Amino acid sequence: MSKKRTSTKKSKLREYIEIIVTAVLLALIVRALVIQSYHIPSESMEDTLLKGDFLFANKFIYGAKVPFVEWRLPAVRQPKPGDIVIFKFPGDNKTDYIKRCIAVEGQTVEIRGRRLLIDGVEQEEDYIKFVYGDIPRRNYGPLVVPKGHIFVMGDNRDNSYDSRFWGALNKKFVRGMALFIYFSIDYDRHWMRFTRIGDIIR
Repeated sequence: MSKKRTSTKKSKLREYIEIIVTAVLLALIVRALVIQSYHIPSESMEDTLLKGDFLFANKFIYGAKVPFVEWRLPAVRQPKPGDIVIFKFPGDNKTDYIKRCIAVEGQTVEIRGRRLLIDGVEQEEDYIKFVYGDIPRRNYGPLVVPKGHIFVMGDNRDNSYDSRFWGALNKKFVRGMALFIYFSIDYDRHWMRFTRIGDIIR
């Protein structure tokens, strides 16, 4: 009788371990290939994204990078202008950055003061922010985005370290597209921003 009880306990323990291991493996696969959490540490994407926002990103859409190797899964589609993308900063290939895709390969980027021109056409950008008023701003370009690259900029144009400073972004560094905010905290007030939770990122 005691042997049967011991055997039953062992089988149940083994069953629990298998469930836990399976759940952990599935969670790791989902995190590596499908969806991942990111934190906004700076003001470079204000007012679209605020410092203290926590968001989920779709890693599958652009073709997720397979961990430990240089392979990528097939992409659903490529980044396009308007997408808010998460990528590894090309300067160190470690730090997560988040910016808006402004132009893709073959397009010509030109900046004149506050005005952004793509292929010679001025863009209407209702999401951008300037924090330093009407001070003179340096012009940029024209630059033709190289093949396999995108041009990214922060929505807070006066406070963003982006493609204007370190060049077009090689798509091999892209990790995903921002989806929605699942948590947000105001570090100055030490309080949650309840109204931002669940916001779709555009």
